[in-house]
Amino acid sequence: MNLRVGVIGTGMMGQRHCRVYSTLRRAQLVGVCDANPAAGNRVARQYDVTFYETIEDLLTNVDAVTLATPTQSHFELAMRCLAQGVHVLIEKPITETLEQAETLAKAAEASRLVVQIGHIERFNPTYIELKHVLEGMTLLAVNLRRLSPYEGSNTDVDVVLDLMIHDIDLALDLMGQEPTSVAAYGLTVFSGAIDHATVQLGFDSGPLLTLTASRVTEQKVRSIDVTALKAYVEGDLLNKSISVHRRTIGEYLNQNQQGIKYRQESIVERISVPMLEPLLLEVQSFVGSILENKPSSIPARDGLKTLRLATAIRNTIQERLTGVNELGGSKSTEANAIEPSLAVAA
Repeated sequence: MNLRVGVIGTGMMGQRHCRVYSTLRRAQLVGVCDANPAAGNRVARQYDVTFYETIEDLLTNVDAVTLATPTQSHFELAMRCLAQGVHVLIEKPITETLEQAETLAKAAEASRLVVQIGHIERFNPTYIELKHVLEGMTLLAVNLRRLSPYEGSNTDVDVVLDLMIHDIDLALDLMGQEPTSVAAYGLTVFSGAIDHATVQLGFDSGPLLTLTASRVTEQKVRSIDVTALKAYVEGDLLNKSISVHRRTIGEYLNQNQQGIKYRQESIVERISVPMLEPLLLEVQSFVGSILENKPSSIPARDGLKTLRLATAIRNTIQERLTGVNELGGSKSTEANAIEPSLAVAA
């Protein structure tokens, strides 16, 4: 059976989904829908599918859709999909507000349809292999960094919802529990919103976990570094590499020159990471869950937990930023661009 799929929203992310769907053996891309008819028709012609002018027309002709529209529309459109009995993959974040996310999560569970949230880094081969490497290790500290230059960043939202939300999801997945304490630090530089943020999460039984996200860093970094008992693990999500540093002590004698020794204090293991596209794995998981009647790999409830923690982090930073500005007098957005504001919260 081929699954009939459609894509709602033909922007950059929607076009990527179209490309992947068009290559799958078990799915058939049958149509797209977009509020901009010119853009939608252009993508429809590229993939030789139908452009549907209304959501209702698309939903009556598909079994599943990717929802790649602005976050503000996620809740309404996802609920319409569920009402029509259509499975849906929703690009992150799940919804605009926590109330919407809670309602959608309940509706998804009641519908028995597959609702998957597009936290794509869960499907990054480096992260998948890293989880295998960490099995059995005693974790002491985990540091996740996601840094980018300002040019090319999504400035419609702050850096927490733009970049950090990926690592918030990974942190919750890696720990398997929600944190018991949060300390958040934030900085505004260019946009008037949070442009740089550092967060420390504490867990009852687990490591100290630090998240750093920035869109004012002149280097692109996507990394997870783990300090474990007797090992230090470096994961590069961008360049698809994992290194494991283990402590060992050995002294060696040079047989050709008596009396000359050297010491090796650690060894480094290089872990092979498959060169697979995360989006392909994500969409394959979505299609497989539907056809094989399996639970969603990233259900709406996971999207809700991620948004809940992201919202708590944003609120904490914003409250402290407001306090800093009140203490120092009113500052305009332009002033913040020149004179950054620092927020510290425990």
